[in-house]
Amino acid sequence: MERGIANEGEMIDLGRELAAGLMGGDVIALVGGLGAGKTHLTKGIAAGLGCQGEVTSPTFSLVHEYAGGRLPMAHLDFYRLESAAELVALGWDELIDQGGVVVAEWADRFPEMMPENTRWLRISPDETGGRRVLG
Repeated sequence: MERGIANEGEMIDLGRELAAGLMGGDVIALVGGLGAGKTHLTKGIAAGLGCQGEVTSPTFSLVHEYAGGRLPMAHLDFYRLESAAELVALGWDELIDQGGVVVAEWADRFPEMMPENTRWLRISPDETGGRRVLG
């Protein structure tokens, strides 16, 4: 998939589209710089799954969990983690095994921790001032 994204609304719409095909146990790895749109994409995924609650960046709390939809969703941010051991201490293995959807921002910080079937999405600026999503 390669998609040009002009604004936050389109990023959320893309997340909704992605959610339609997600199944329990799916892991989405998001890669992109600060302000790339990773959290907006995650908002769309949560909305598409029907999860309850406002989706916000887990930069400081490191993990947010959302329920009430077709599948539960865990949303993690690896940006402030120093080691894979910290990720394990957060309950990474349990989150992966819970049967919901896991979305990890800054997943490229610990690629060795991502399951084999992870779907990687890379978000980068494009020449129009928008974003390009590859994955």
